[in-house]
Amino acid sequence: MARRDLLGEDAGDDLARVTYGPIVRTLLAGQEGDGGFGGHPYRKWTGAHWRLVSLVELEVPPGEPRAVAALERGLRWLMSPAHRVRVEAVEALPRRDASIEGNALAAACRLGMADDPRARTLAEWLVAWQWPDGGWNCDVAASGRRSSFHETLATMWGLHEYAATSREASSARAAKEAAGRAAALLLRHRLFRRHGVGEPIHPSWVVLHYPAYWHYDAFQALHVLRRMNLVTDPRASDGLDLLERRRRLDGTWRAGGYWWSPPGTGRPTAEVVDWWRGGPNPMLTLNALRVLRAAGRWSAEATA
Repeated sequence: MARRDLLGEDAGDDLARVTYGPIVRTLLAGQEGDGGFGGHPYRKWTGAHWRLVSLVELEVPPGEPRAVAALERGLRWLMSPAHRVRVEAVEALPRRDASIEGNALAAACRLGMADDPRARTLAEWLVAWQWPDGGWNCDVAASGRRSSFHETLATMWGLHEYAATSREASSARAAKEAAGRAAALLLRHRLFRRHGVGEPIHPSWVVLHYPAYWHYDAFQALHVLRRMNLVTDPRASDGLDLLERRRRLDGTWRAGGYWWSPPGTGRPTAEVVDWWRGGPNPMLTLNALRVLRAAGRWSAEATA
């Protein structure tokens, strides 16, 4: 991915071998006959849902049978009546953990299943659940004036992926418009500021994390905005400045906080993969350079 996205090289053969890498092998280890990994697909962070998000970030190829089997396990859960009836409406606003469907929709599209009827259903649900300010929220006690950035970011990503890959013109158009409204919400706040110009809305939003899972931070927002070709928007400049300041002297980036615990610790947030805790993070570094390159702030030629 670095050769392709940062150096402009043809890395086709290398990308085809991603499924043989140690991280992907670990993410797929222990898969059961139903496509899952034991327990609920949403179990943090070892369930099929979360492994899928990491797998598609590592660009397992579309149609990869083990990844598709994990996706099928997640879709069976998301399409089940027991899951669908949990959508609550307060003051005519749907209260939903939309990041769940957003991450699942993004994974489905990345695996070549954007035209599966279930993907269209997810996209239509997400469009219908969008709040007037452009985001989504699961909090039944929320006032209705402001949605949750946590629930909005992954949802925006999923709708963008669907709009970019689905052949269903009308639903793809609706998804693109909804993703654009979500991006506008984040950019109005310059990705992390109160009322667009003030202090950070939350301290964790200006801290680097990988993986982000369902959590919001300004750097993950930049990563998704790059995919949407919006990272050159002037309102993204505060986030880009922060990203540049977080770069270490050796040219890499490392996480400043963690939503996961190391494998084997037995904690509720234990991962199956050690995502370079405490040291330089290759995925953060790759994504940071992708963002800065897209924003015109970095080039391989300038650092050669």
